[in-house]
Amino acid sequence: MFKQRDYTLRYQADCDVELILPNQHIMVNKPLIDQEPFTVLIWNIFKQKKAESIHILEQYVNEAKLILLQEAQTTSKLINFITQHKKIADHVPAYAFNDIYAGVMTISNTLPTVLLSFREKEPFIRVPKSALITVYSIDNSNQQLLVANIHAINFSFGIKIYQQQMHILLHRIKEHNGPVILAGDFNAWSRQRLNLLYHLVRSIELKPVNFSIDIRKTFMGRPLDFVFYRGLQLDAAQIISTTASDHNPLLVKFKLDLRSQD
Repeated sequence: MFKQRDYTLRYQADCDVELILPNQHIMVNKPLIDQEPFTVLIWNIFKQKKAESIHILEQYVNEAKLILLQEAQTTSKLINFITQHKKIADHVPAYAFNDIYAGVMTISNTLPTVLLSFREKEPFIRVPKSALITVYSIDNSNQQLLVANIHAINFSFGIKIYQQQMHILLHRIKEHNGPVILAGDFNAWSRQRLNLLYHLVRSIELKPVNFSIDIRKTFMGRPLDFVFYRGLQLDAAQIISTTASDHNPLLVKFKLDLRSQD
């Protein structure tokens, strides 16, 4: 299965796991968002190594329309969480161990209209990192919301592979005509990486979410987790302090920018 680079695995209540291939037609049941503010949770969940991680998800499952996880493993506890709350989870496995897949996962209340999956191998350890683009319908709008969930390359000399991963993902985002959320663990721990990241997101007119109390996970003094957006208005942003992972979850509330809908 892992010789195929472009598939996504879907988990939802009362269904077997489904393999989604590129350009596969998806029957969308309802829009994800409307004119009301909506909340997004972004979290590197540390492979659910700590039992409290599912408890954190339980706390915010009713508040968040979207949950973007990095290092999500398809353990029975996470799959049970998805099915019990009747969520839809799209997962891009980066690797497998003992029949448990690990990678980015985007959890939502409704089916996306489009999925695009990406994998890039770490130069030294050769274990891939993954990214996922999902596109959702907006109620009473011709536009759609693009959500990009990324776990960026970590171990590399220089920024060539890091830049390659970003370029492929951001090229797809640039083509999208509508609101965008780009979020995840960017591993921007060097000055070179951070400068490149900000240059690239500015080039496609994305703005960063800033946090008044910034307790994001850092390495070498630089934060690793980011949220960028366009075509939306930022309503609120906070970071949840927890020991349930080595990263703190980001909780961001947006509303549609009505000016961009004209």
